[in-house]
Amino acid sequence: MTLTKWLPLTVAVALGALGLSFNTGAADSGAPQRPGRGRFLERAKEKLALTDEQLDQIKAELQADRETLKSLILRLHEARTGLRDAIQAADATEASVRAAAAKVGTAQTELAVERFKLFGRINPILTEEQREKVKQFQAQIDEFVDGAINRLGERLANGQP
Repeated sequence: MTLTKWLPLTVAVALGALGLSFNTGAADSGAPQRPGRGRFLERAKEKLALTDEQLDQIKAELQADRETLKSLILRLHEARTGLRDAIQAADATEASVRAAAAKVGTAQTELAVERFKLFGRINPILTEEQREKVKQFQAQIDEFVDGAINRLGERLANGQP
């Protein structure tokens, strides 16, 4: 992946602990902007009422861990690809799939720990009101995912694809 793809992905994962995503690198990279890039940053800034100072502090925290996050995201991607390959292998066994799945679990654990560390540094930058808004956003996302899972279950139970 190019830097223009890594940085936004890294930022998204890092702020996943807060339930937010910020695109911080595309404008700096010199790469052409795709429609909509950067709008999410402005929208999140507006929805949380982030000040420019808060935004700069968050970006600084993310930049400090950029290489670590990039490495962890790459490891997770490779582990997920390995799991897919293990499942689809002609000589696949339960043991080979379990081993590949364990690698995914390890990569997810390492990324979760990094998110935890970032959360500990980014959360204090936010006001109590902003933290409450983040919790509300997370609850909305959870509700949406729960609904989607329920709808899928109903469709499968009714024999629909």
